Amino acid sequence: MNQPLAYVHPSAKIANTVVIEPFTTIHKNVEVGEGTWIGSNVTIMEGARIGKNCRIFPGAVISAIPQDLKFEGEDSLTVIGNNTTIRECATINRGTKALGKTIIGENCLIMATSHIAHDCIIGDNCIVVNGCLLAGHVEMGDWSIIGGLCAIQQFTKIGTHAFIGGGSLVRKDVPPYVKAAKEPLSYAGINSVGLRRRGFENEKINEIQNIYRILFQKNYNVTQAVDVIETEMPASSERDEIVQFVRSSKHGIMKGFRLD
Repeated sequence: MNQPLAYVHPSAKIANTVVIEPFTTIHKNVEVGEGTWIGSNVTIMEGARIGKNCRIFPGAVISAIPQDLKFEGEDSLTVIGNNTTIRECATINRGTKALGKTIIGENCLIMATSHIAHDCIIGDNCIVVNGCLLAGHVEMGDWSIIGGLCAIQQFTKIGTHAFIGGGSLVRKDVPPYVKAAKEPLSYAGINSVGLRRRGFENEKINEIQNIYRILFQKNYNVTQAVDVIETEMPASSERDEIVQFVRSSKHGIMKGFRLD
């Protein structure tokens, strides 16, 4: 249902059950899926692909061109999965030729005034809290949460089920299943509350905790710790995920446990 005071480009592909409130602008080369609600004063620019049953609140700007001086006007996309909510004044830029698209997964919550830059990949069930800034090429694993006012450096990776405390400056990769906080960003324990909410048994949480004791609380360097984890810890999908994440990190993982 289009309000007469909204502008929708004639070539935009808008499903019949989409609701578009007044004073919203939707450009060409845009697709919006069934059941999505788009509030007033939203701007959806070229290259947006928005899924079903999304909610986009007033002031959001989706699929604007990247804030990247290397961008040369190439065709690129912003892909937003089903059931994702984008709150007031959030901005999501489309991709560059490096990846070709910015991706937000399903069932995500992008809170007010957050910025997600070009070529980011956000997994499913993620939360980006108010005022966060994600630079280009950041990756967030499924179920990860970034607290309010965090700033994430370009090319940083955040593992599945990780939780980053509000106001953090994230310059290094954050492995799966952990809490991260302090300055510089450091290991602050296992995200046990989040894991229990998602059905992880205590035995599995203890296993993950033992892995990170070796990685972050013993006197090993990272290479030694990973070798010990593979040798001493029983094989599991969680162990292998952590080992693969650490080994594939291109600019290193965050620091270990700190008492101060």
